[in-house]
Amino acid sequence: MARASALLAVVAAVIALVAGHGAAFDPNPLQDFCVADTTSKVHVNGIPCKDPATVTPDDFFFSGVDRTGAGTASRRYGFTALPVQIPGLNTLGASHVRVDVAPGAVFPPHIHPRASETAVVLGGAVYFGFVSSYPDNKVYGKVLRKGDVFAVPQGLVHFLYNNGTEPASLYASLSSQNPGLVLLADALFGSGLPDDLLAKAFLTDVGTAQRIGAKFRA
Repeated sequence: MARASALLAVVAAVIALVAGHGAAFDPNPLQDFCVADTTSKVHVNGIPCKDPATVTPDDFFFSGVDRTGAGTASRRYGFTALPVQIPGLNTLGASHVRVDVAPGAVFPPHIHPRASETAVVLGGAVYFGFVSSYPDNKVYGKVLRKGDVFAVPQGLVHFLYNNGTEPASLYASLSSQNPGLVLLADALFGSGLPDDLLAKAFLTDVGTAQRIGAKFRA
């Protein structure tokens, strides 16, 4: 009886300890904002906050989303991406990007491991969609035109293809400050994975895997 009582006391203590930690954790912001201090040398899971006394309206502002072709260009795939960098979004679980895609070009199959995505077409038309997880591997895609919006669940493979004759542009919102980006073909063929492994994975021969890999390592 004494041993049972002692065991119950230990269990109760553990539950109380865990409950105490749970009550102390709050995943939501604990202040109105936490403007990113990009000059800080402090290493945290995110970016430290600026002194609120130094925050200005410009910390919540970005200009230039209307500029076609601004940002970093991918010559391999034919798209341009412009991150919308707003320091005031720090810790709020959101990021944004403008994407321009030339006629006949693609933003190839990729995933964002830490975010869902919602994209609105600013101009032109694109075939946009995602693929459900194994074993279904079902494509959910549509041709989107100006004003259309499409959503992609977190972590699923998705893509866009400008199969028209005019340039296309989109504005994408993601549900993470750091959504991550994995371009599947680049990750598989440009990372140095063994050619025989890739040949088996893609049900082809080693020579074909080598020729494809050479395009990504050039």
